[in-house]
Amino acid sequence: MKKASLEIAAEDVQTLQKILRCPTSESREIFRAKIILGFADNKSGYQIAKELEVDFHTVNKWRKRYSELGLAGLKDAYRSGQPSRLEGDKVKEILDKTMHCIPKEATHWSLRLMSKYVGVSVYLVSKVWKAADLKPHLRSTFNFSKDPDFADKVIDIIGLYMAPPIDAIVLSVDEKTQIQALDHTQPLLQLAPHQVEKHTHDYVRNGTTSLYAAFDIATGRVIGKTNKQHRAKEFISFLNLIDNRMQSRKNKENIHIILDNSSTHKTKEVKEWLKAHPNYHFHFTPTSSSWLNAVENWFSRLERKGLQRKAFQSVKQLREHLREFIVTYNKHSAKPFVWKKPAQQVLDSVERAKQHATAQTPPTVL
Repeated sequence: MKKASLEIAAEDVQTLQKILRCPTSESREIFRAKIILGFADNKSGYQIAKELEVDFHTVNKWRKRYSELGLAGLKDAYRSGQPSRLEGDKVKEILDKTMHCIPKEATHWSLRLMSKYVGVSVYLVSKVWKAADLKPHLRSTFNFSKDPDFADKVIDIIGLYMAPPIDAIVLSVDEKTQIQALDHTQPLLQLAPHQVEKHTHDYVRNGTTSLYAAFDIATGRVIGKTNKQHRAKEFISFLNLIDNRMQSRKNKENIHIILDNSSTHKTKEVKEWLKAHPNYHFHFTPTSSSWLNAVENWFSRLERKGLQRKAFQSVKQLREHLREFIVTYNKHSAKPFVWKKPAQQVLDSVERAKQHATAQTPPTVL
């Protein structure tokens, strides 16, 4: 077979050999240099393709590029592509569509959808979203309280957090209901190199329990009690447990309890218990304002670190685990609760959010 002729200047051969010897040369530069040096050694294109384990057309492409442009032909050709920077109008278009429109083929924007509608790369859309801190794929919930005494209750409770009365104990109390004793249907595949921990997607329900918890604002310690139900009877039983634990702190005359508006907290029996214990004072959070109750943060910790990845073969096992979790937490992790935002700042934030919500117009479907 006739070999393709290629005239190669001696200085070009020296330059290509330097590329092969240089430790910082890129792999693509070395590859192209080997092709041209193969022709300099009087090899055919098919021989070079076989030695480098590439297609003959690839070898022929770089032969032609060198023949026409010399060493400059071995560089990457200019590619127009899309601009690496966006004009202000295009940025504004991305932001406007993200915040005020919805694509007709989906419920929210994705990078690829926005790229398609605006005509820029996915990368540039991601840069605009990141700079504006926009996350269309995420969604959270909110609920404005309709409590007529919302402001007074917020001021009262945040006052207890930031400036508790002298010689008093402040406890945040709530119940976590319907904690399920879930067990996997098959054994767990444990964590190993190159393998994440795996468990079956289905599970067995072995019953439920409820947990009453009292979070001490000053120490971060928790008093807990599990129950089958969460009626006024069980709540009074938990109050008695709190009272027994408080006996060792007799110098603390008044005990302030922050709790939600559950009907079990306001029954006749509970009111009678309060009359019999005049040093106890209830402070109710506004309706739809569980975020104001500090114990909710501890419940979130319990869910993430104590329940999320555990399996329980019985309710008894679940209750024992809850008790052990509380003991371990009190011993190693408890710390005082700190609330930093003043009541007026909270009220102003809520008011701004309400005004923003009422002022918004429905998004346009494109």
